[in-house]
Amino acid sequence: MSYSAAGLGKPGSGKRRIRDLLNQPDNRVCADCGAPDPKWASANIGVFICLKCCGVHRSLGTHISKVLSVTLDEWSDEEVDSMIEVGGNASANSIYEAFIPEGCSKPGHDASHDQRMRFIRSKYEFQEFLKPSLRITSGKSSIKSSASLTSSLSRKIMDSFRTNSSHQTEGMVEFMGMLKVTVKKGTNLAVRDMMSSDPYVVLNLGHQTVQTAVMKSNLNPIWNQELMLSVPQDYSSVKLQVYDYDTFSADDIMGEAEIDIQPLITSAMAFGDPEMFGDMQIGKWLKSHDNALVEDSIINILDGKVRQEVQIKLQNVESGEIELELEWLPLDQ
Repeated sequence: MSYSAAGLGKPGSGKRRIRDLLNQPDNRVCADCGAPDPKWASANIGVFICLKCCGVHRSLGTHISKVLSVTLDEWSDEEVDSMIEVGGNASANSIYEAFIPEGCSKPGHDASHDQRMRFIRSKYEFQEFLKPSLRITSGKSSIKSSASLTSSLSRKIMDSFRTNSSHQTEGMVEFMGMLKVTVKKGTNLAVRDMMSSDPYVVLNLGHQTVQTAVMKSNLNPIWNQELMLSVPQDYSSVKLQVYDYDTFSADDIMGEAEIDIQPLITSAMAFGDPEMFGDMQIGKWLKSHDNALVEDSIINILDGKVRQEVQIKLQNVESGEIELELEWLPLDQ
């Protein structure tokens, strides 16, 4: 999506332009932990972040991340233009999280300070998830405190964004929308500790990983937690896994499943702007022996939103079901 086309690149109040950018769907959650309603930004990186992640960004130093409040601080025209040129969290994360290794997951909104620190430093300071050709190193060490190296990295990153926006960079990820997944509850989950489990849900789409909070000693947890995923043009199924959190050993798997998001996206695109329609059913994902559905999953327009209720029977485990709600958010909404 061209943010200039949305009017963000036009002259006007810097704060208004930043607020307009913040209101884009992918910027309504923190770029680093997925917490809703971020009110801070890293002006030189080009992402919107929550208060907790903001504290970690400040500790990195302004040569790596220059943190500003969306509402309280004064923004220069250059800082506003830089944010708009990046285009928002989905665009930035397609670069900074392009190569998150298997087994490494993003912190959730309830993550500890140490978890945030490890991930954010790996992401921005040590460049561990960047495309190799974008990484700037000095000898054996990554950028740690060198302003000149960080400036060089920023120039290379910005060049990538500029090329990406003109659709010329091979292998760059272009996003078609956002998927809001509300993890509602689990039922009859498997026992992995002595008498119970400490479950949490992990969702994967492409290189993105998001997760819910851990529910202590609960086989029928109620999360009602919203998670956001950017959907690339070449999307695949969302992989869902449930784990039992362990303090002193590796977390135990409590089942898995795949969620086919094609019926939702196809239905949403067929109807266009859902706000033009009243409440109605527009599609269905049918239960079959090839999927993990407990029952047919109905796709509706409700209150001007395209939503889908999904009840999944966890696979490769003795018991357990997960109930979800999916909502499609096109980037041009």
